[in-house]
Amino acid sequence: MQTHRYLVVGAGPGGLQLSYFLHRRGADYLTLERAAGPGAFFRHYPRHRKLISLNKVHVGDDDPEIRLRWDWNSLLNDAPELQFPRYSAEYYPAAGDMVRYLADFAAGHRLNVRYSAPVSSVERDGRGFVVRAGDEVYRAECLVMATGWGGPYIPEISGIEHAVGYEDMVTDGAAYAGQRVLVIGKGNSAFETAQALLGHADIVHLASPHPLRLAWRSKHPGDVRAQYGAFLDSYWFKTLHGVLECEIDEIRPEGDGFKAAIAYTLAEGEKALLDYDVVLRCTGFTMDTGVFGAGCRPYLHENGRIPAIRPDFQSVNLDGLYFAGTLMQGRDVKHASSAFIDGFRYNLRTLDRLLAERFDGIPLAGRPAPVKPDELCADMLDRVNWSSALWTQFEYLCDAYVIEDGQISHYEELPEDYAVGRFPHLYTLTLRWGPRDQPDVFAIRRHPEPDRAAESAFLHPVIRRWRDGELVAERHLLEDLQARWRDPVRHVRPLTDFLAELPE
Repeated sequence: MQTHRYLVVGAGPGGLQLSYFLHRRGADYLTLERAAGPGAFFRHYPRHRKLISLNKVHVGDDDPEIRLRWDWNSLLNDAPELQFPRYSAEYYPAAGDMVRYLADFAAGHRLNVRYSAPVSSVERDGRGFVVRAGDEVYRAECLVMATGWGGPYIPEISGIEHAVGYEDMVTDGAAYAGQRVLVIGKGNSAFETAQALLGHADIVHLASPHPLRLAWRSKHPGDVRAQYGAFLDSYWFKTLHGVLECEIDEIRPEGDGFKAAIAYTLAEGEKALLDYDVVLRCTGFTMDTGVFGAGCRPYLHENGRIPAIRPDFQSVNLDGLYFAGTLMQGRDVKHASSAFIDGFRYNLRTLDRLLAERFDGIPLAGRPAPVKPDELCADMLDRVNWSSALWTQFEYLCDAYVIEDGQISHYEELPEDYAVGRFPHLYTLTLRWGPRDQPDVFAIRRHPEPDRAAESAFLHPVIRRWRDGELVAERHLLEDLQARWRDPVRHVRPLTDFLAELPE
């Protein structure tokens, strides 16, 4: 039996990113990967081989930190040659470029990864976790699951077995020429599939019970993205392609095709029986919990697909079990970017600091911050104008300015609920969107007065003061087209006044 302080399961982007941080500080860790190389998910997904993560190479700034705001694919590291824009100049890069990048990242940093080691069971005893992988048994004090999605989510629909899954479908649109196709789902995988069929299929219907969520309205990168707008155009231009809000009650074979019995959810229960030649299932993914023993099974989030986690990324019911990568999204589902590389890479930098404190006795480090309001204002604005973590993990990660005995200590990049729960008296500095219920996101009326900054629709700084878990006061700063919050009247004076007006 091999024993390590940390055992990481999975060598996708999340597992490799955490392995990098553990490796850099000399921690005792081992990473297990079931496949023969890293990034196995991206060898098969997305099926049409184009990522939806942005790769904006030209940003008008040479600062590596600023560039990360628009580089959604790089893992955090100090090697210039291991930045993703060196692997592709495409705005939406190919999945194969991600596979190459992850392989080079693991090899270039000489990470302690054991490949072809599929984990078959996870148990727990009084000394930690016991993990079986092939013929080997491993023990760890801390177990981090970075396994990503374990398989497809299959909705409970009578006859769903007649649908071909996203994981198995033929991706060549020409294979569907002249056919009537039902695509179950209205997320990015469904639209990716529909887009490929657009010039070939007779009719394509996308169906799910709820209206689709458009990313340009929700401001969430996991919702339907603008590059699939051609299908939406076709819907409204009377091509008979359609987006249906309906429950699918049954799918049954009939002749050479299928009948789908549906009930519209926005038409007072109207029902229909529709004919299709092919039914495709594009309903997303779910976590695989099959490796966990009966007494070692993590509770799941209310959506049933991901683990339920505490503010420190630890399982809510299993001490010492943490999650990395896309499995870290349980506290900001459909909100910030914890489901994606550009978000969870910062979560993992924070997790490494929390693990170092708990398991290796390395205190969470803060730095002295100025106390005078004008100097503290300058410090906060320097951070918010530079940090890529606060930019990407808006409304989730914060910088904490902890007030104690007349002094202020600055702790970077903590989940806001974690910081508020840990420190009795503090300011939190975050970036936030404004109201999200705009009737037209391309015609938003603006109010440029500093006292109406809370109505800013774009990303903008918010500073909050907390005492014993209760919000004491809050100040929004006006949005700025170029995301430069340094204007003396619009930003500096309002924040300085806010920091000065509250008694200690």
